[in-house]
Amino acid sequence: MMLDVTAAFTAVLQTVRDTGTERVSFESATGRILREPVLADRPFPPFDRVTMDGIAIRYDSYARGQQIFVVEDIQAAGTPQLQLSNLANCMEVMTGAVLPELTDTVIPYEHLDASEHEGFRRFTVNQPVRKGQNIHKKGSDVKADTVLLSPGALLGPAEAGVLATVGKTQVQVARLPRVAVISTGDELVPVSATPETHQLRMSNVYSLGASLQQMGINARRVHLEDNAAEMVNTLRSLLYETDVWISSGAVSAGKYDYLPAVLQQLGMRQVFHKVKQRPGKPFLFGTFNNGPVVFALPGNPVSGFMCFYRYVQPWLQAAMGAAPQQPAYAVLAEKVHFDAPLEYYLPVKLQSQPNGKMLAFPQPYQGSGDLASLLHADAFITLPAEKALFKKGEIYPVWKFR
Repeated sequence: MMLDVTAAFTAVLQTVRDTGTERVSFESATGRILREPVLADRPFPPFDRVTMDGIAIRYDSYARGQQIFVVEDIQAAGTPQLQLSNLANCMEVMTGAVLPELTDTVIPYEHLDASEHEGFRRFTVNQPVRKGQNIHKKGSDVKADTVLLSPGALLGPAEAGVLATVGKTQVQVARLPRVAVISTGDELVPVSATPETHQLRMSNVYSLGASLQQMGINARRVHLEDNAAEMVNTLRSLLYETDVWISSGAVSAGKYDYLPAVLQQLGMRQVFHKVKQRPGKPFLFGTFNNGPVVFALPGNPVSGFMCFYRYVQPWLQAAMGAAPQQPAYAVLAEKVHFDAPLEYYLPVKLQSQPNGKMLAFPQPYQGSGDLASLLHADAFITLPAEKALFKKGEIYPVWKFR
């Protein structure tokens, strides 16, 4: 059954399965999907925080005309709060320190003239003062028990700092799915081999594996030769050891494209086979009860690569509790003509403009076997099936892979 892209994508997301959760150290959680709320364990900041080196005063004294303040003590960052004993005096304060008790205003050193009188250090104010200045008030950023991170958040450097700040040493994240990346075909030889004229080095499984690694997923690599019986035996051994199969090749109409029949023999429920798109039309998708979800991608490298970012990555994100990636939008920088009644995914180079627009420059492209075309591209621009001529300046969705 051949579906249009929208129907195929909807069908894929309807099969999403929760991968489960695990607890990991916050130090190793970067790149993982959060599966629990993270709350502020105290206010942010937890005290009235000094934001400039200088002196802390009681503003009322300045308001009554006082310009000279004698220093009582120094409040350094990381030291317990001191108290001003004479409201006509001041306390030297350092950036990050607790505001001394009974003070309410901080004057930076740049707005002061320092002097000494009878053994006492003192400062004369030389600039206007505003009550409450240079103080980061307790709880002004976040109140205690506020939800800082919600389930589904992708944990990155900013989130690591928040986890550390609230003392969250262990964090519940989505379990990474167990993925097998499967190559097919007698024409494929190992990367380290010297291929004969009629052979190719395996590349698609490494490209797909690298895309998975960017999601933190280390996939198992498997190769299937063009032998239906051996395919059945190899895949049967993977049924209960993996959550997702991503295969490359053997899904078209060739005499040696055994994979669709083998998958059905093993009990896979076929959701669809073929999508109204180019590249990637022969894409097959199915599920096993109590077994893996199967993304059987076309063998041409650009086809499989596009299908990964259009279908596989969003499924994996959703299975781990994150919102599936949405396309960005860009302005087509050149006219494109494509008259097949298929949704067209064209490799483009994205370039940001000073006016805020993102331009998409189509790259030289010799079809879905042209792996090298991806080297100079950042994304696939999506051109709808109902049109044949796409004009310069028109805006279309782009699916980024860089």
